Amino acid sequence: MSNDPILQPYQLKHLTLRNRIMMTSHEPAYPEDGMPKERYRAYHVERAKGGVAMTMTAGSAAVSKDSPPVFNNLLVYKDEVVPWMKDLTDAIHEHGAAVMIQLTHLGRRTRWDKEFWLPVVSPSHNREASHRAFPKKMEDWDIERIIKDYADAAERMKAGGMDGIELQAYGHLMDQFWSPLTNDLDGPYGGGIDNRLQFTFDVLTEIRKRVGPDFIVGVRYSGDECLEGGLTKEDGLSISKRLKDSGMIDFLNVVRGHIDTDAGLTDVIPIQGMANSPHLDFAGEIRAATNFPTFHGAKIPDVATARHAIASGKVDMVGMTRAHMTDPHVVRKIIEKREEEIRPCVGANYCLDRIYQGGAAYCIHNAATGRELDMPHIIPEAETRKKVVIVGTGPAGLEAARVAGERGHDVVVFEAADKPGGQVRLTAQNERRKEMISIIDWRMNQCALHGVTFHFNTWAEVDTVQAENPDVVIIATGGLPDTEVLSRGNDLVVSSWDIISGDVKPGTNVLVFDDAGDHSGLQAAELIAQSGAKVEIMTPDRSFAPEVMAMNLVPYMRSMQKLDVTFTVTYRLAAVEKDGNHLTAHVGSDYGGVAKQRTVDQVVINHGTIPLDDLYFELKSASSNHGEISHDQLIAGKPQSVVRNADGNFQLFRIGDAVSARNTHAAIYDALRLLKDI
Repeated sequence: MSNDPILQPYQLKHLTLRNRIMMTSHEPAYPEDGMPKERYRAYHVERAKGGVAMTMTAGSAAVSKDSPPVFNNLLVYKDEVVPWMKDLTDAIHEHGAAVMIQLTHLGRRTRWDKEFWLPVVSPSHNREASHRAFPKKMEDWDIERIIKDYADAAERMKAGGMDGIELQAYGHLMDQFWSPLTNDLDGPYGGGIDNRLQFTFDVLTEIRKRVGPDFIVGVRYSGDECLEGGLTKEDGLSISKRLKDSGMIDFLNVVRGHIDTDAGLTDVIPIQGMANSPHLDFAGEIRAATNFPTFHGAKIPDVATARHAIASGKVDMVGMTRAHMTDPHVVRKIIEKREEEIRPCVGANYCLDRIYQGGAAYCIHNAATGRELDMPHIIPEAETRKKVVIVGTGPAGLEAARVAGERGHDVVVFEAADKPGGQVRLTAQNERRKEMISIIDWRMNQCALHGVTFHFNTWAEVDTVQAENPDVVIIATGGLPDTEVLSRGNDLVVSSWDIISGDVKPGTNVLVFDDAGDHSGLQAAELIAQSGAKVEIMTPDRSFAPEVMAMNLVPYMRSMQKLDVTFTVTYRLAAVEKDGNHLTAHVGSDYGGVAKQRTVDQVVINHGTIPLDDLYFELKSASSNHGEISHDQLIAGKPQSVVRNADGNFQLFRIGDAVSARNTHAAIYDALRLLKDI
């Protein structure tokens, strides 16, 4: 038996958890028709195979028809969910992990124009900023039916073989009853704290009638809303003790903060550049005050922090949810003494942000997550060893090198720069995004384990590549900033990369025209503002920095609003002219009828990249496939068999931004799904 504290089993009532690491409740938005079908099951089973003690599904599963998910959640108000749950739980149990589910009624944290178009309900008319619906103030019959809905859902989950359930309180309907900011009711469910908690205890009472005393039930809640007029730390300690003393629950799952705004949500679930484990000590205070099973997870991305959380007695089970989205085999690698091989979570939060914007969670640098039915987490060895030449060491090139190396191929990589990383190394110069460099460092370590050869400070040309006698050539040369976007004055502007890299110093009165909506534009604007300059960042879009997405936008806005940056939407920079020591920026609008001017001393353009693809086209005629990729074979996960030139000695492919300007995840996915079959 290992002495590692996080590998010790934990006894929760009758349930023995094989170690102290869990995935807290989360919804990656993989259900089909509200059911946890094959894709959903494969995602959780992979983590069970990887050794996690418990995985908790759904964040959160809807118990009522007037709690429509705002993204693709499980619908546990349907009887048809039971057999799907049984399939899921059986498959997870087969690999030794426990499985629970989080149940909720969202209350005001949803929209009325979803699913059945029923009014949103809450204990007050107060609207939540994030989802914007004005709720109906609940009546007695609303409360009665929702209590029954909770109990019905719990009964279904027990029938589905779940090890237990967790009721989600914070930000959702239960917490809306708890918080004086969102409860205007009179009578038994409003007023003092006893009344505000009554709904929760009525729900628990009805659930216990249905599932009995042995089925495991817990509550996930905020012990301190960190809002003026909201629940205080003292309230949280009192609520924690009341939950324990009720005798109706088996564990507490503690967080701190509020989630009714993007900023609040980001403080509860911090992203890169924010402090790790910010609420762990608070969770420890709750456990110390209650002496009751306490779970916690919030940006605990590394094994050392998880080990400390358990060894110090702060919590009984530690959640490493985003870490397991990045690497489902965290625990297996700990057991096998391979912690250094764990793929690190970099806190980019592409997973959570993309649920709202893209409809499904994906890890920024593990393209197999959420694609377990098609993409491997463990790369199988190829039957035939090939010589693979890769040009470029950005995320696409390094993922190609890693996968080809794990396949057992002879891999040679050329890079013009003296260090790997491409655009990731550029963005990681920002203190807040420095964790991104782990995307590169981890792949370099993996390549070293598999004997990949690197040639830095080498500008690869046709002769360089062909001298290696390759079977496969991968062009991953990325792109260069595209600033040729104006009707005139393109020679008078600089790129966002120029600013971020330090190649061009910021001006004193600067217009940043962001037509890409990604991190580069915001990073450049923030750098310029930090130099003391006056900054306006302008976009033709109707929303600001859409590719950055909600939670990632929060730190930028906090910084730049303090620096008095001006944000202008729906205007397009048309042209720039020289005017003495200044520049005149001519501004129009896609909506028409607008012609304005700005007088500045610097114009910065952020408009994506143009592929750096000369080498690809120079090699194209000598390749067997002329660079063609069969999309059908790529999608089906079959080897590429296109032949357009029978005399060609090598297959040629290009990936990532060498094809078109996209993002880090797209570049890595390009490489994984192509190279896994070579």
